[in-house]
Amino acid sequence: MAKKPYYITTAIAYTSGKPHIGNTYEAILADAIARFKRKEGYDVFFQTGTDEHGQKIQEKAEAAGVTPQAYVDKIAGDIKDIWDLVGTSYDRFIRTTDADHVKQVAKMFKKFYDQGDIYKGYYEGMYCTPCESFWTESQLVEGKCPDCGRDVKPAKEEAYFFKMGKYADRLIEHINTHPEFIQPVSRKNEMMNNFLLKGLQDLCVSRTSFTWGVPVEFDPKHVTYVWMDALSNYITGIGYDADGNHTDQYKKYWPADLHLIGKDILRFHTIYWPIFLMALGEPLPKQVFGHPWLLQGDGKMSKSKGNVIYADDLARLFGVDAVRYFVLHEMPFDNDGQITWELVAERFNTDLANVLGNLVSRTIAMIDKYFGGTVVKSAVENEEDPDAEFKQTVTSVVAKVRAKADELRIADAISEVFTLFRRANKYIDETMPWALAKDENKKARLNDVLYNLAEAIQIGASLLDSFMPETSAKIFAAYGGETRELDDCASFGLRDSVTVTAIPPLFARIDFKTLAPEIEKIRAEQAAAYAAEMAKAAPEKQAEKQTENTVNADTPPTEEEKTPEISFDDFLKVELRVGEIIACEPVPKSSKLLKETVKFGEETRTIVSGIAKHFKPEEMVGKKVVFVTNLAPRKVCGVVSEGMIMAAEDENGNLALIVPETDVASGTRLG
Repeated sequence: MAKKPYYITTAIAYTSGKPHIGNTYEAILADAIARFKRKEGYDVFFQTGTDEHGQKIQEKAEAAGVTPQAYVDKIAGDIKDIWDLVGTSYDRFIRTTDADHVKQVAKMFKKFYDQGDIYKGYYEGMYCTPCESFWTESQLVEGKCPDCGRDVKPAKEEAYFFKMGKYADRLIEHINTHPEFIQPVSRKNEMMNNFLLKGLQDLCVSRTSFTWGVPVEFDPKHVTYVWMDALSNYITGIGYDADGNHTDQYKKYWPADLHLIGKDILRFHTIYWPIFLMALGEPLPKQVFGHPWLLQGDGKMSKSKGNVIYADDLARLFGVDAVRYFVLHEMPFDNDGQITWELVAERFNTDLANVLGNLVSRTIAMIDKYFGGTVVKSAVENEEDPDAEFKQTVTSVVAKVRAKADELRIADAISEVFTLFRRANKYIDETMPWALAKDENKKARLNDVLYNLAEAIQIGASLLDSFMPETSAKIFAAYGGETRELDDCASFGLRDSVTVTAIPPLFARIDFKTLAPEIEKIRAEQAAAYAAEMAKAAPEKQAEKQTENTVNADTPPTEEEKTPEISFDDFLKVELRVGEIIACEPVPKSSKLLKETVKFGEETRTIVSGIAKHFKPEEMVGKKVVFVTNLAPRKVCGVVSEGMIMAAEDENGNLALIVPETDVASGTRLG
């Protein structure tokens, strides 16, 4: 019987620099899902890769004194090396500079043009170079790019546009009739309410101000722009042909079962990409899952502070499978997760060393000590307590793991496996093999106990191997045999005997103090690299600053420009209250704004604040801060704000929230 195909992809990584652990998490998550699907019996095709075109790449290459191709060759190689380091079992690593991809992108562009989906016009607006995005004045946030918060400049450029509205109603119907298409559900609501139901603008799909891209064959001064190029990798990578001559591989695997992406690019994958596919006459992917972000613990990961965390540094200090375990286990299903060096070390010791490593090592040691390395399956079915319950617990785990993994709740799936290992440790405490060993009449019972432990460890390792493949392989080497099929993990006692081989500890406990010097060295190297980068860019930045100062010369304020005095009665008009922030999340389309849900006594309000560069959402939850509560509501980036947070910012850009000195009830008024 032929295996059922399963096609999974990650977003392709942009070749602007080395990916940090938050970027790498996606590749590890996709790999875990792909491995588990293979274990379930699917014929899996797993694709990942790199996005290599655009103005930003061209500018970076020019600054480095190399060709764009040479630049992306280096960065794509670095990204592939990291993906390989963390054990991603991809079937294709696609690059948007690959010849087969470039050929099909050009053909798709022509196809869209010929069927009237694309037209030529001019794009005029405010342009953000780092994001390679045009914005209207109304879309800007405090005059800055709503995505990255950087400066924008007026620009006008000839471009081709895709008629997005032509397919909008069809897409809305598809989303409404396919509730599984966008996951989690909160992401679906965001796409519908913030974008689709408000009406779609036509999308710019070509550029003329740079040359590093897929040329538009019938209009050579244009290159294909960003998303039409990048998104189409999901079909070009498996043999799509715009003329209809698709490969057998494409016919087998499309539509994709899962596009796994970061929540920040959900709009492009659930609006632009489905519309492109509709225009091509191709079926839509079955599901797009927008996973949350993995954030630095204090919410302030930046090169300038030298505290960006990279997968290769983590793997060097903790091992690859420890990194995989941490990012898979610590990332919630639909909320952002946190990572710090300290948290990784803590999980390493508590879960990997204490629970798993200790179980594997002491079971091997007891089998070796009491039975010369081999225990046998008992021919007697008369089980003593707590054997029946122990075996039932062990064999029931596979169904729970399958259910969680099929829902993409990988953190919960791993937790179920570690529930098995924790139960095995408890079984040792209940049966006390060391006490049984003192009584020759209980040697058969001791054999049964140790056999049961070995069998449980085998089942646990078989369930773990999609998530921590190196660790599982070491356990199989120590206990003999190989990974079991999932169905076999529901059966206990499949082996007549188990012979163990001593191995080094899987995870030796770590004293964090011994790692601190190495971590500080990593941070110092990052800070030095950042300083060198800034020094190199300083002359250009200074020239920009001088130009800016010439145009907008700073002059001391006149008396009329100074803040006027107010009366006490005027002051009393401002209502200042202490509010408790009970929830906080980023505002879509903005890198500067946070949306806080604030409790003022019995009343709850939504307030938007431009503090995202200083605080992460999770840092804000639980804080009691002073707010202005009688401002007229106003809409900011589509969200109605019902107040204003109070904060102080010094000349160096340091921001401090205004908080009460001692704890007071939410809703308390100042004055």
